[in-house]
Amino acid sequence: MDSKKGPGSQRNPGAEESRDLEINPGLKKSTDLKTPDLKTPDLKQALDLAGRTLSARRFRHTLGVASLAEDLARRHGLDPARARYAALLHDLAKEIPEKQQVCLAQRWHLIRYSEDESCPSVLHGPLVSYWLANCCGLADRDILAAIAHHTLGAPNMSRLEMLIYSADLAEPGREFPQVDNLRQALYHSLEKGTLTCVEHTLHYLEESHRPIHPLTRLTHEDLRRRHGFGT
Repeated sequence: MDSKKGPGSQRNPGAEESRDLEINPGLKKSTDLKTPDLKTPDLKQALDLAGRTLSARRFRHTLGVASLAEDLARRHGLDPARARYAALLHDLAKEIPEKQQVCLAQRWHLIRYSEDESCPSVLHGPLVSYWLANCCGLADRDILAAIAHHTLGAPNMSRLEMLIYSADLAEPGREFPQVDNLRQALYHSLEKGTLTCVEHTLHYLEESHRPIHPLTRLTHEDLRRRHGFGT
């Protein structure tokens, strides 16, 4: 998989037949929710889709990610509308039951590592990216990659990918220790701040004896190389 394109860029001939089935993340609350046409990015449409699809708690998180993403985009010279758009859509599949996420990932050939199936909570980003590209017509590869990689990261991340990855971790609703330090690091430097976010995640996983996905390790190694720290 080309980490710059994201899984959403790989078209699957079976996507058309699945367009209005259980692929639609909105089925949790609206089984009749029609697949939206997202060929032309529209912030109001994205906000409405997130609001109708997600639980109140998940929607609050999404709005927090969108707010921080927009602020960071302005701070670092990125397009704030594109950043907000990606943030509003990033978690659309988060609340689909995990067994169903695995089935969809298998159907769409999105399984890349054994950990994708043993820890299916990492699949919702690639699933949304694929769905947006193949069923909704979204063609912006950088937005698709940012959505696909917001949980695990990826080598060679673009600045938008870094921004969505980091905003997801440090959004205003997060209250864990050191989150203020992460936000300060991100405002100071998006690249170094993202490295700080990845290192925080690795430390948390190691301290809590949780498995670390190979893609997160590759992301960390890549960011360290890019900043001249070695591996």
